Amino acid sequence: MAHERYTRTNQKLFFAGLALENWRKAESLGSLGAQGQIQAEREAVLFHLYGAVLGLCHEIAGFYRSPGADAPRAEAFLTRQMLEQAPSQELAELVELAEQADSWLAELLSAYAALFEPPRAPAKVKVDPRQPLIEAVNVDEDQPEPLPHAELERWRRNVKDLALRFRETMTEW
Repeated sequence: MAHERYTRTNQKLFFAGLALENWRKAESLGSLGAQGQIQAEREAVLFHLYGAVLGLCHEIAGFYRSPGADAPRAEAFLTRQMLEQAPSQELAELVELAEQADSWLAELLSAYAALFEPPRAPAKVKVDPRQPLIEAVNVDEDQPEPLPHAELERWRRNVKDLALRFRETMTEW
């Protein structure tokens, strides 16, 4: 029983919940290291939510005995090509969500991928040598807003709801 595919999805959802709770505690403490703790928990939540989506893909692929059921990346499952090779209503729904840029799943996948991007200095405009050497700079520009706690909690709830709903349809009679 402990080696069933659904246990990995459940475990990742649980770990994401723990990270969200630790994030909330760090916010309430407001200590000097709180910002670092919050960022660490934000990244942990993303990591575990991605793992939960991957686990859900493994559940679907395992249930239907799809080719490539052990792929190590969720993106390998969330393609039209995979859907054509192993059609299922559950995978079709996930693929559709992943393809819609404004869906919670596409945003989750994008946020997870951004964790592996190196920091980038803001692009500078070419300087005209006739302009004065001192210029005003807005330090708030080009700073993307970090993902809020409520958004990641919503993503966790969405993955959990999908998993529960999909499991109902994939039950063998």
